[in-house]
Amino acid sequence: MFRALGYRSEDFDKPMIGIANGHSTITPCNAGLQPLADAAAAAVRAAGANPQMFGVPTISDGMSMGTEGMKYSLISREVIADCVETTVQGQWMDGVLVIGGCDKNKPGGMIGIARANVPAIYVYGGTIKPGNWKGEDLSVISAFEAVGAIKAGHMSEEDFAGIERHACPTTGACGGMYTANTMSSSFEALGMSLLGSSLMANPDQEKLDSAAASATVLVEAVRKGIKPRDVITRQSVENAITLVMATGGSTNAVLHYLAICHAAEVEWTLEDFERVRSKVPVICDLKPSGRYMAVDLHRQGGVPQVLKLLLNAGLLNPNCLTITGRTIAEELEGVPDHPPTGQDVIRPVAAPLYHQGHLAVLRGNLAEGGAVAKITGLKSTSITGPARVFNDEQSALDAILSGSIQPGDVLVLRYLGPKGGPGMPEMLAPTSAIVGRGLGDKVGLITDGRFSGGSWGMLVGHVTPEAFVGGTIALVEEGDSITIDAGRCLLQLDVSAEEIKRRRSQWRQPSPRYVRGVLAKFAALASPASQGAVTG
Repeated sequence: MFRALGYRSEDFDKPMIGIANGHSTITPCNAGLQPLADAAAAAVRAAGANPQMFGVPTISDGMSMGTEGMKYSLISREVIADCVETTVQGQWMDGVLVIGGCDKNKPGGMIGIARANVPAIYVYGGTIKPGNWKGEDLSVISAFEAVGAIKAGHMSEEDFAGIERHACPTTGACGGMYTANTMSSSFEALGMSLLGSSLMANPDQEKLDSAAASATVLVEAVRKGIKPRDVITRQSVENAITLVMATGGSTNAVLHYLAICHAAEVEWTLEDFERVRSKVPVICDLKPSGRYMAVDLHRQGGVPQVLKLLLNAGLLNPNCLTITGRTIAEELEGVPDHPPTGQDVIRPVAAPLYHQGHLAVLRGNLAEGGAVAKITGLKSTSITGPARVFNDEQSALDAILSGSIQPGDVLVLRYLGPKGGPGMPEMLAPTSAIVGRGLGDKVGLITDGRFSGGSWGMLVGHVTPEAFVGGTIALVEEGDSITIDAGRCLLQLDVSAEEIKRRRSQWRQPSPRYVRGVLAKFAALASPASQGAVTG
């Protein structure tokens, strides 16, 4: 059968390298991946190995947002992981290079890599270039926020149409420090992607060159026997989360690293995120809560420059092995100690935007198992206000767009967790509408679902236990007082314990929304968000 594929006798002594190709015309995030896969395959051959291309699926978060399709987004992470593991193990591959674009491609690929544990490297498809309208840089989030702005009368029809048409000008994944760029950047710090590769723009030649270089490094890793679990350790995961904190990355990194660590059998909990947050400042001024795009950070030295600052400040574990066979400190030797002068994308560690990380783990009677808040870009990190309760996303969005949500309100979006959604959908449409109406720092929102990496505001997600299994979030009633206090890491329903007990005795679990197919499978198998919402 291999001879039918063109193998000659001498090929059977060469390593077989899988190329997990996420190319798809479904989304601009993945539409530019095929040239990278082809470049990687050519480099594998040039390095004396045999490439074997296979496909993995993707779901476009931006396109499915606010629809039933978004419920498949997190599930696609597990499907991608299963595809990588199944193909690599089923075909007895000697190594695997995973190429992905949209958000779940990264953690899905890395989970599969950790499960298979053959030499591997991750190649990010690259970021999109910024759009522009009337001199302002745009991303896909600009279009979502424009919906709220025009509904509130804060934007003209001309500007609304201009933003929608110009927000996404090229192939590549969402352009801020949203989930795709958060995860790809962290993979550099983890040691599983080449330094400098994660913030390149997809259309640029350097991205093709990096894909080829990654393939060459992988073939050498196969010969050296460097496996993912040699690289993915508790110390290297700490480096990755340090980078996420320093760059103001997505809340989804919490969920995904819990899942990656589960696959790699690395001990890591919510408390570890809080431990890292307490000592790592935010030093990059990046969207969604900051000013700059991923390509701006890349121009100023990118992830390697940030890592070098963190290393020099004693905030990085220097001796972690990378897929090159060198330590992270050795890989950073040639990086300048300081970023270019005259820029303000990267701040000095001693003069950060925020003195502590931005992803806070909250607990309280509303989240005994924990919840995650993103607290950058806010004038205040606490709010106490009346609950506005919604059992689905659309009714919450309708309330926001109709103007019935007022400053001081705390929205509760529930039955949207791993089991209740099912699939733990992202709440980008409601959060963007809040920002578009000028309420970004004036209302709170809590959910057992997730947030897009492009969301910002007084937002608390991943509330555990989720409503569907009887978590306290299921017992909140309209008008109840809720306190969100990131400074005290508190998420509290301001109702007596006796009243909560009474409500719990009357609560009944709703019927599952799906009883067949992949959504039903995920609902049955998924662990709580505090454990990564993994299925195996």
